[in-house]
Amino acid sequence: MTEEELTVEFGENGWKQLPDAITRRYRFIPAKVEVDEHHVGVYASKTDGHMIKAKHPKSLLHGSPVSASIAAAVMNGKYVNAVPLYRLEQEFLRYGLAITRQNMANWMIRLGEEYLAVLYDHLHSLLYRYHVIQADETPVLVKRDGRSAGSKSYMWVYRSGHMYPEKQIILYEYQRTRNASHPREFLKNYSGICVTDGYQVYHTLEKEREDLTIAGCWVHARRRFDEALAVVPKERQKESASYLILKQIQTIYRKEGKLKDLSSEERLSQRQVAIKPPVDALFAYLKQHESEVGTEKLKDAFSYALNQEKYLRIFLTDGDVPMDNNASERAIRGFCVGKKNWQMIDTINGAKASAIIYSIAETAKANNLKPYEYFEHLLTEIPKRMDDSDRSFLDDLLPWSKKLPDVVRKPKKQ
Repeated sequence: MTEEELTVEFGENGWKQLPDAITRRYRFIPAKVEVDEHHVGVYASKTDGHMIKAKHPKSLLHGSPVSASIAAAVMNGKYVNAVPLYRLEQEFLRYGLAITRQNMANWMIRLGEEYLAVLYDHLHSLLYRYHVIQADETPVLVKRDGRSAGSKSYMWVYRSGHMYPEKQIILYEYQRTRNASHPREFLKNYSGICVTDGYQVYHTLEKEREDLTIAGCWVHARRRFDEALAVVPKERQKESASYLILKQIQTIYRKEGKLKDLSSEERLSQRQVAIKPPVDALFAYLKQHESEVGTEKLKDAFSYALNQEKYLRIFLTDGDVPMDNNASERAIRGFCVGKKNWQMIDTINGAKASAIIYSIAETAKANNLKPYEYFEHLLTEIPKRMDDSDRSFLDDLLPWSKKLPDVVRKPKKQ
């Protein structure tokens, strides 16, 4: 306010300045595309005609107009926000940029294979250092994989154990089948505990090796009793065995929830005191009443829980083992959401590249990084070092590296 206005309001020298009242409003700045033009000096000898170019940064893909920022935009659009490439093509056209979905697909394959695969392999080797990991898989259709139309392929996911909140790793792997050879190869150098959903191939691996232990998933056991309860008439549900068992599992989960902030050693000790007795009681009940079960759904639930007892008890022996495999299911959810939008992958190379890019995206999210900024940083830095025989530079690019620029990190919630 002017001095004259203040004098009218308060009289001569009758006011004092207080702190400003501050309001904030969001302002949206629409995306735009710019063209960077690079000029490289070229020189030729006047005598023998030989030529030389000035030193210059390597392009991301030789002869391609793709930059780290535009590649990161495509990766963020498809692999983080589940936008199909045909819709990204339309979006770029609105910015005045004609990039076909075929070009984008080729970029993703080449960038995944040539650059991001280097970090993917490094993360794979680091995953072996975790005492507990988790695994899951989901079907996917690949249009041209050499088999008849509609043949199922699988995207497998392996991640560091849920009890390790720091330095999380999530890795996808594409395979044409669901047989034991794939986890056998992926986990060939791993020793420790792997939490799974009860799929038999993991139990096959455990029988083959002395250094691999498979832990079961209580959510999958509980789900079968939920299904059994659903076929019981509502007025009789609270009297049913399904209801009683579900309440017991709920009790176990409630007790486990109170231990989440403890150290591994303290959690193990408390599990022995507070959780082992209700687990023992549950399995004793199942064994005692198995022969009395009536419905097929309930028979299936009893049979599953009793067959999985060995694996469902593993969490009682190790404080780092979670009760269930929900973390793996969450890790693969981004892929499942995208799959609903684009329905199938065109080629095997596309599926393999997707596995690599999804791995980087999900690992970034799990470590509170901004995927677009992380992709752009990786695609800027990795090409500079591709000729290095020493791969130690990759440690500086890991999601938890203190050398990452601040712009890559999500701001902490106030």
